[in-house]
Amino acid sequence: MSVFSGLKFRKVSSPIHNLDPRVKFVYVCAIFVVAILFSEMLPLVILFLIQIPFVLLASVEREWLRSMRGAAFLATIIFLTNIGAAFFRDGYVLTAPSVESAVAMTLRFMVLVESFSVFFLTTSPDHLGLALEQTRVPYEFVFAFTTAVRFVPVLAEEAQTIMDAQKARGLELERGNFLKRIRNYIPILIPLIIGAIRRSLELAEAMESRAWGATKKRTNLYVLKMQRGDFVLIAITFGILVIAIYARLFVRIPTVNELLRSLP
Repeated sequence: MSVFSGLKFRKVSSPIHNLDPRVKFVYVCAIFVVAILFSEMLPLVILFLIQIPFVLLASVEREWLRSMRGAAFLATIIFLTNIGAAFFRDGYVLTAPSVESAVAMTLRFMVLVESFSVFFLTTSPDHLGLALEQTRVPYEFVFAFTTAVRFVPVLAEEAQTIMDAQKARGLELERGNFLKRIRNYIPILIPLIIGAIRRSLELAEAMESRAWGATKKRTNLYVLKMQRGDFVLIAITFGILVIAIYARLFVRIPTVNELLRSLP
């Protein structure tokens, strides 16, 4: 469940936290597009590394590392799936290009997790909802989205609590074959689903008691405004997109295997 800690906002005073959430979302979308454009390993490594300064500036290294460690399980599945598919496709032979391709696909997934983790760690749900409202998104959808963002870390913590309680009662989650391990999680999922339904009913009653939706014209205490740092991030995002598109169209990107062969 540690991967979901990368979705929980940490209130820290930093240049990244103070950026406009709309600009940060555009940056995340640009990283997503660039990661999809490339299937080679070297551009994805560069894309992964250029986001580390954002993590350091935001002072969320511990939470970011925890989310990366939590995503390692899914990354391992992606790597093994690609390796297995390449092994059977190439006639039961494992080649260096196949391994590099599997690593690149895994690294693409990690880049996406990294970018979204930094976004949610440094963006308050309140500011995110305000940004969506100012872009003319209906408030009903804004409220549903921000509520989901708030509840993901809460449900992750509740799932961890249930797992610890069930382990204390003798439940062994790591014993048995793959199907056995899946069945072992049933005592985790049932109370988690029941708790989520109970929490949603309590939220609905709280909304009704506060006359949610009684007025269509809502007001906000704060209004988001672009600052100097936002324009700097826009320039960085535009530069990354231009360089990535140019490299994709006009530059032949060597593989790691080719670079190793060119070494003396």
